[in-house]
Amino acid sequence: QVQLVESGGGMVQVGGSLTLSCACSETIFSINTMGWYRQAPGKERELVAAKSRYGSPYYADSVQSRFTISRDNAKNTLNLQMNSLKPEDTAMYYCAGTPGTIATMKGGSGSYWGQGTQVTVSS
Repeated sequence: QVQLVESGGGMVQVGGSLTLSCACSETIFSINTMGWYRQAPGKERELVAAKSRYGSPYYADSVQSRFTISRDNAKNTLNLQMNSLKPEDTAMYYCAGTPGTIATMKGGSGSYWGQGTQVTVSS
């Protein structure tokens, strides 16, 4: 089975930057769509960003213009560059993948999941 492991989480001040990475046990090129979800205590899980092999990436309105998702096929990693961080960005972030499309991930139907990495933005 495909295994995903996140890293790069931590605590950062408001307005700061942080980069999350997701290592895949198999070539990520074989996974059509990969993305990042986040969930804060007592809140609904949210798809933050997603990217398929081809085409434009998807970003939630709340992170548009601040976050950038990228896929590195040579290193079998998925990254999320987060800039201008806000307290409301505080959450557990999960890496996910699916043989489906971005629409599939919008519906919450990820096939592969990491264990998550905590991001805390202090105010």
